[in-house]
Amino acid sequence: MTAKKALVRRPSPRLAEGIVTHIAQQPVDCELGAKQWGGYVEALEACGWETVEVPPADDCPDGVFIEDTMVVYKDLAVIARPGAASRKPEVVAAEAVVEGLGLSINWIRSPGTLDGGDVLKVGDSIYVGVGGRTNPAAVRQLRDGLTPLGATVIAVPVRKVLHLKSAVTALPDGSIIGYLPLVDEPSIFPSFRAVPEESGAHVVVLDEHRILMAADCPRSAEMFAGLGYEPITVDIGEFQKLEGCVTCLSVRLRSLPDALG
Repeated sequence: MTAKKALVRRPSPRLAEGIVTHIAQQPVDCELGAKQWGGYVEALEACGWETVEVPPADDCPDGVFIEDTMVVYKDLAVIARPGAASRKPEVVAAEAVVEGLGLSINWIRSPGTLDGGDVLKVGDSIYVGVGGRTNPAAVRQLRDGLTPLGATVIAVPVRKVLHLKSAVTALPDGSIIGYLPLVDEPSIFPSFRAVPEESGAHVVVLDEHRILMAADCPRSAEMFAGLGYEPITVDIGEFQKLEGCVTCLSVRLRSLPDALG
């Protein structure tokens, strides 16, 4: 598999019907969302990522949040079993695409439920958020599947946000970043750095020096620049209204086992 592929899926025309759990429902402009999605894809491609478009799921309002369909570690794709019943149809086409790319396939099975947004990979440490869309049965299955490949799966409580990666992500050096009011137990992470804005906790590692992040957290971007990183910012405001962030809109496939995402 070629390094640095990103799976993406176009927003559904029913995007405005997407599920919200921890925030108030807001009007969503589907046309603007489509433009913002295009800008997100362009940003990935401009930074050397090959985007692979998963077939649309027009009947699934949340289908654009493709990250929730799977967890990829090394050359294994573990197909998720979404915690919201309405999202289960989203995984079918995504599974077919990664299988076509040559990845091995495993599955989360009943009674396990897991959303990919609950899984943060930092080298061989796999943090899994439990308490919302992902349950302990899924963590056990993920541990059984990934431990033989060299991973350590660590359960993390998630009570204040939709997914683990709504609260924390990781910088290229492996340090965990998060917005403290939304992080249940920062002491779980061996290296934790607080950010000044909620959306500043959400980054996609593009390479050793560049990170992709939302455009509405300038103080966090300034902080990361001070650490030696180059923030690439995108406007994803319509997706943020649906509890989405920059990580949700793609599945990053890397050839190196020490990837973060």
